[in-house]
Amino acid sequence: MIKKQTLEILSHIQIAEDTFEVVLRSSLSKELKPGQFVHIALPGHMLRRPVSIANVNPEAETFTMIFKILGEGTRNLSKYKHGQYLDVILPCGTHYPIEELTISHALLVGGGIGVPPLYYLGKKLKEKGVNVTSVLGFQSATHVFYEEKFQQLGDTFIATNDGTYGQKGFVTEIIAELDMPIDYYFSCGPTPMLQAVTNQLSNQKGYISLEERMGCGVGTCYACVVPLKADPEQNKKICKDGPVFLANEVSLA
Repeated sequence: MIKKQTLEILSHIQIAEDTFEVVLRSSLSKELKPGQFVHIALPGHMLRRPVSIANVNPEAETFTMIFKILGEGTRNLSKYKHGQYLDVILPCGTHYPIEELTISHALLVGGGIGVPPLYYLGKKLKEKGVNVTSVLGFQSATHVFYEEKFQQLGDTFIATNDGTYGQKGFVTEIIAELDMPIDYYFSCGPTPMLQAVTNQLSNQKGYISLEERMGCGVGTCYACVVPLKADPEQNKKICKDGPVFLANEVSLA
């Protein structure tokens, strides 16, 4: 059940250029699943900000979220400190249905701020005994984060647009060089990246998670709809029906 809570910030640190990691405590932490997000209210801003879940510690009843400064709202959020409180709606959205899938080897493909939800997903997959390979894309070396954490899950490859770290280019170029069978791929990132990845892996089973600005965040305002690929006249709500969808279920054009 989605609830609104006032949550204390236990940790708030910068982990890369314009990128921040925040740890919050909530009684609902145990209900958070890979791919879901929280919706945060900020003073002076009419709309809440959706932020994906990067990790959960159910024993401590805490969860970690990672966000990037993309505008005034997230810039204000970056100025918060340990001990302050946030108005948060959670848990929001759909999740990767890994409990329903038979997987031996999974490929995680993330770009920029689409990387965080894949870390929690990778952790849960590894707990199930799944082999995990991660391909992560960033703008440059200063934007790279969580590489060591992903390496603890399995083979991890980094691409940067300018070549200042890892392989120069895009995640699709690394994927093209991988020679391994996979059962499913899971991808989150900007729409152009998702378009490229779903085209490249069109013969593979997979799930994608969309990044989108939202209004209500609970499916009532129709501000974040995306058309179905099979029937463009029909729409899905990213905040409620997503953000996780079957690959090729929705139109990314």
